[in-house]
Amino acid sequence: MATSTADFPELPYADGDFFAFEQLLSGKEQDRLAEVREFLDREVKPIAVDCWNRGEFPMDLVPKLAGLDLVSPVRRQGYSNLFAGMLHAETTRADASIATFLGVHDGLFTGSIELLASQEQKDEWLPDIYALKKIGAFGLTEPLGGSDVAGGTRTTARRDGGNWILNGAKRWIGNATFSDWVVVYARDVADNQVKGFLVDTTLAGYSATKIENKISLRTVQNADIVLHDVVVPDHFKLANANSFRDVNKVLKVTRLSVAWQAVGLQMAAFDVARRYAVERRQFGRPLASFQLIQDQLVRILGNTVSSMGMMVRLSQLEDAGEAKDEQSALAKAFATDRMRESVALGRSILGGNGIVTDYGMAKIFADAEAIYSYEGTAEINTLVTGRAITGISAIV
Repeated sequence: MATSTADFPELPYADGDFFAFEQLLSGKEQDRLAEVREFLDREVKPIAVDCWNRGEFPMDLVPKLAGLDLVSPVRRQGYSNLFAGMLHAETTRADASIATFLGVHDGLFTGSIELLASQEQKDEWLPDIYALKKIGAFGLTEPLGGSDVAGGTRTTARRDGGNWILNGAKRWIGNATFSDWVVVYARDVADNQVKGFLVDTTLAGYSATKIENKISLRTVQNADIVLHDVVVPDHFKLANANSFRDVNKVLKVTRLSVAWQAVGLQMAAFDVARRYAVERRQFGRPLASFQLIQDQLVRILGNTVSSMGMMVRLSQLEDAGEAKDEQSALAKAFATDRMRESVALGRSILGGNGIVTDYGMAKIFADAEAIYSYEGTAEINTLVTGRAITGISAIV
């Protein structure tokens, strides 16, 4: 059941932005966010649950998203990182799967090109990427490598004259069943360094198989990728992707984006839970009139506001060029932990109706599990932060 803030009673705090963080945006950014919110209410929320239930991506939505022009709001359009974060949260609030589709294409894939390609490569590739004429994917995680992939990338790249030969496998690659391109990170057998390649998905030896039976982000088309002697011309080797330290330049920014997703999903949980509590009647009165229900709603709100406050400050630091890796790590660990509690409270408020997707909360509850895990697990991000505050690494 789709929800919108417009459906709520006219109360000053019907919105999860309890401390009015949105007012920190410029007038132009606030207008742009309102435009996107109206699009999401009209085009995404009505179809989100059905697509999730069927595990199918709404390809007819892509031209509409292209028309909205959402790709690379900071580097290309000059918006603040704070706006970009709130935009990602708002998209997640409407549907975490569509937000993840955009996060993969924009943050991970486009970010790899923007940060690691040469100017010549960017001039050639980015126009179609920005216009969603070419959809991208990001190939880093492997069947046997997740958190440890930095030091254990098994996919290999071998220089052969004017080409590179790629062999290996990648797993959990979002968008990969229908993407035109995928950035693949592989270990150069000559120097043992991880390098990046723009791979055309029509090349011989490349295959992508959809991962079935997911319980989270079912609309996202994750795939297992196999690369068997895939020949990539040297021009498609990202010029400035020459070590895992370079890959981390992309991950630092996208980790921040995933933490914003945790904010957006909490706002979604608050939307659904609050509406249900106000409209549902038990024992002859609204569910929201019971003290324990109000306590749960306020706990969701407190988690949301605390997570958003952290993200607002981190985005401001990013805008100032002062954000650090460990700050993104802490934000991702903290916000996703609060998110897990918030969606569980929301599911509890809906009782039995909280376990069927018809009411929206079951989808929100399930999607939280994927957001909790990707872009670095809570455990790994905790240890990254711990290393920063102690000077001692607990990561083997």
